[in-house]
Amino acid sequence: MTTPRLSRAQKVDAATPDSRNRVVDFLRAAAITVVVLGHWTIVAVDADGGISPHGVLDTARWTHPLTWIFQVMPIFFLVGGYSNALSWRSARRKGVGYAQWLRTRLRRLGIPLLPLLIAWLVISVIALAAGAPNTALQLATQMALVPTWFLAAYLLVIVVAPPLLVLWERFAWWSIVGGIALAGVVDAVSIGLDQPLLGYPNYVLVWASFHQVGFAWLDGRLEGPARRLALVGIGAVGLALLVGLGPYPVSMITSGADEISNSSPTRVTMAFLGMLQAGLVLLLERPLTALLRRPRLWFVTVLVNQRIMTWFLWHLTALVGLSHLLLALGGIGLGPAPLSGIWWATRPLWALVLLALTGVMVLVFGRFEDPREDDRPAPPLWRPILAAVLVCAGLAVMADAGMVGPDGLHWIWPLLPILGMIAGGVIRLRGSRA
Repeated sequence: MTTPRLSRAQKVDAATPDSRNRVVDFLRAAAITVVVLGHWTIVAVDADGGISPHGVLDTARWTHPLTWIFQVMPIFFLVGGYSNALSWRSARRKGVGYAQWLRTRLRRLGIPLLPLLIAWLVISVIALAAGAPNTALQLATQMALVPTWFLAAYLLVIVVAPPLLVLWERFAWWSIVGGIALAGVVDAVSIGLDQPLLGYPNYVLVWASFHQVGFAWLDGRLEGPARRLALVGIGAVGLALLVGLGPYPVSMITSGADEISNSSPTRVTMAFLGMLQAGLVLLLERPLTALLRRPRLWFVTVLVNQRIMTWFLWHLTALVGLSHLLLALGGIGLGPAPLSGIWWATRPLWALVLLALTGVMVLVFGRFEDPREDDRPAPPLWRPILAAVLVCAGLAVMADAGMVGPDGLHWIWPLLPILGMIAGGVIRLRGSRA
């Protein structure tokens, strides 16, 4: 009797250890899908040449409450907390030190970034030489590199993840409460003095504090519906008070219609949004676990996660490229006014075209998510720290202002992450042993 051949999906399912929490991978893949579709929807492009990164939010306040669903960056930090705690504890058991662990994490996140930065450097040089307006290139590079703000914030959280885990293991929930309280103080000073720059420490304080909810999930401190409902309640009440009685806007994504942004810089509201979202998705953990036992669904989840950085980093480049191509062709396909009936009816087609373009980019650049095995000795601590600082600095500026300014191309910002990864030993140069 012959043994039936297993499909590829069944082989992947069979090869997955029973100990793996499939919901973590699913939430990561689902969150990236929501982010990508959300970005492709809220950007408004019209045939007159206008491109507005948050055009839908700027013109329709009724869409602002929907951002409580579509602003899913907290989910990334939730699963990041789970994964980082798991990874660091595994490293400790194997005798792997902090510097080597951090370099490995930087390689996983930093190397896929390289082709994006180089591509936009080349595009900017060619476009400027061809006479493209600086303002148009500034907007194009800033829009295309918006995803890098998350990468910068996440890298900072990774740097402090091991000491955060120590705090969690010692103080448990108080470590989260303390971090959120400090973030509230930062907000009070920043908003009170009308100085957004003073709010930038909350990129670390808010996300590092909420990141620990992932530790709680891993450690079983959120088991049972009662605790998860309590998390939902804390998040919902906190958001209602901050938005209803405080100075914070309803929209959890930056909108030109609001004087204050909840996400740029990150505000304490994002921690409460995270608690609300985390409680809700964790209430679904059991049925999701059962669904993910289906080989096909699990196979799709694995595929998305294998190229998740590439999808995330390049999806807005596809949008910017397509928009400018259509504008160059006279605005064909950009006629429907944003939020009109025809505009909504054409969104599925718009998303499918962008999905195809992004898919090509994933096929071309996805291999950068599979760096060769790093068997070098552990580096001195200063090297991965230096790399993380320089990468975050360059990305933070470009996510806010792009690569091009009124005076031309700002070389330093895209080169800073590249030089940081070389100097920090994240990129393994040919023939290098360090």
